[in-house]
Amino acid sequence: MGAVRFRCPCNSGGDGAVTYPSQHSNSSASTSPPTPLTPPALPPPASSASAYPGYRHELHPYAGRDEFLRGAVGFIREALQGGEAVVVAVPEDKAALLRSEVPADGTVRYVDTSAVAHHPGRLIGAWQEWISEHAAEGRPVRGIGESPWNEVHSQVQAEQLRYHEWLLNKAFADGPAWWLLCPYDTAAGENAALRQLTRCHPHIRVGGRSTPSPDYDPQAPFDFAALSRACDPYEEFVYGRGDLPGVREKVTACAEQLGLGGRRLRELHLAATEIATNSIRHGGGHGTLRTWSEDRRLVCEFRDAGYISDPLAGRYKPNNTQVGGRGLWLAHQLCDLVEIRSTPEAGTTIRLHTELTQ
Repeated sequence: MGAVRFRCPCNSGGDGAVTYPSQHSNSSASTSPPTPLTPPALPPPASSASAYPGYRHELHPYAGRDEFLRGAVGFIREALQGGEAVVVAVPEDKAALLRSEVPADGTVRYVDTSAVAHHPGRLIGAWQEWISEHAAEGRPVRGIGESPWNEVHSQVQAEQLRYHEWLLNKAFADGPAWWLLCPYDTAAGENAALRQLTRCHPHIRVGGRSTPSPDYDPQAPFDFAALSRACDPYEEFVYGRGDLPGVREKVTACAEQLGLGGRRLRELHLAATEIATNSIRHGGGHGTLRTWSEDRRLVCEFRDAGYISDPLAGRYKPNNTQVGGRGLWLAHQLCDLVEIRSTPEAGTTIRLHTELTQ
């Protein structure tokens, strides 16, 4: 059995940047000073997504309802004039505004985002499904995707939503060719938050005109914040081969103290088992589990000596013939939020977040 220790508060600072196995590295970010947000004006983009090879990703800063409507409706009408399909994935209040201007039909589709909007790790797989029908037909397609930024209540969730935007550029780099507009309400956000998003989008669209983002660098790693320290008190369990029942036991003990049970606990059991199994198989044969609660969330942290080189690991739905590679994907489907840090030097840290409803 693994060793169980009840730990005192940490004295060290936050964890360094850490990530599980792809071809891209995403450790710490550049420290160069930010460049001005206003780029030089360029001619309006071509009216068809097919005019651009590959994936086109635009940020659309707007202030209030009227600017949102002008920008989004104009984008949709450009698509319709070019014979393109449109997939709209925005919060329901914004979808209602758009439907009043552009009703759904065989060309414009409004998708239900309730199951994925607050779970950034599920969004790339969702976009794959939403655009797949049009891509299979060879038809140009545009998307409008807005995250529920006004419902974000933690820095962790905000960072994971930004990380999703950054990962989109890698996820669709090899196709299919499509065009995604990401509205962001500047009236509700801070300038610093907008600046962070300009680093995740190659283009910025204002007033119907698209310009290159001066802050986007396709070679730069994502600017992760250091992981917060584990809240005191927390429990620690060192596990190895044969200790998976012990992992589930420790997760259950912490969850039940916090009133988490039933289906939610069973889902967390499965996610925790998958991550611990990855540690044993790929992380040196053992790992360390820590559990604690913070901000109405149960956090289960797994550390091991493995390295995940692919930042997109767990973001794609595994196909029916795939052997292995399902653990991280399942964790994203079963937990409210999943944080991953991994470097060859520091190993891997994965945090599973489960919201507490009581």
